[in-house]
Amino acid sequence: MEPGVEELMPRLLPVDDCDLTEDFDPTVPPRTPQEYLKRVQIEAARCPDVVVAQIDPKKLRKKQTVNISISGCQPAPEGYSPTLKWQQQQVANFSAVRQSLNKHRNHWRSQHLDSNVTMPKSEDEEGWKKFCLGERVHSEMDALSDNENLGIDYIKVGFPPLLSIVSRMNQATVTSVLEYLISWFGEKKFTPELGRWLYALLACLEKPLLPEAHSLIRQLARRCSEVRVLEENKNEEQISALNLIICLVSRYFDQRDLADEPS
Repeated sequence: MEPGVEELMPRLLPVDDCDLTEDFDPTVPPRTPQEYLKRVQIEAARCPDVVVAQIDPKKLRKKQTVNISISGCQPAPEGYSPTLKWQQQQVANFSAVRQSLNKHRNHWRSQHLDSNVTMPKSEDEEGWKKFCLGERVHSEMDALSDNENLGIDYIKVGFPPLLSIVSRMNQATVTSVLEYLISWFGEKKFTPELGRWLYALLACLEKPLLPEAHSLIRQLARRCSEVRVLEENKNEEQISALNLIICLVSRYFDQRDLADEPS
């Protein structure tokens, strides 16, 4: 080893000259402490001073995806930022809904579901998307025909978040369904069906939040702020729904850095 390298890498376990037997073989397990330290010293001397990683340039040419997480929400379009009073009222209403749901959960859970209601298993992502949003929205089918409008086909339009349904969902299912819908919303438009279910699932979400739920609702708020900015027609009803979700995530679930600044 060169003197310069020796100065930069001082020995932590200096080995003095010691009497080793003539038959000392560094390739076999050491029998004494002296043999062990000597073997470490020999192996260290054999290591190259510089190691170059072997990189395949072909792999670097492939398209790479980088996910960047924005810390906050995008501001509301000019003229559409909710007032502080409105936000405080929505938080109060939401709190009342949660209290009522918790108080009457056992009652609603005991109610019989209609024969056409079959709740998917917790891990059935596609099943829950169709259950909540309906085949028409999930599969982006055309609007229902006049004949189909004569009666409500929940298979096509999705089941609403009835209390008898959401009361049967444990926290693991609530979190899973929330994840499924947020994933769908990440590439799709906001719909009334989606808004109703997001509100209901947030109402069922227990505090304090688990880390997974914490991450999900922050992702939801950011996505709502993105869609709100991209809304071409500036539909007031839709922007109000997006403002509501952002408000609940930021002010009820204490994600203050995501809150809309009062107008």
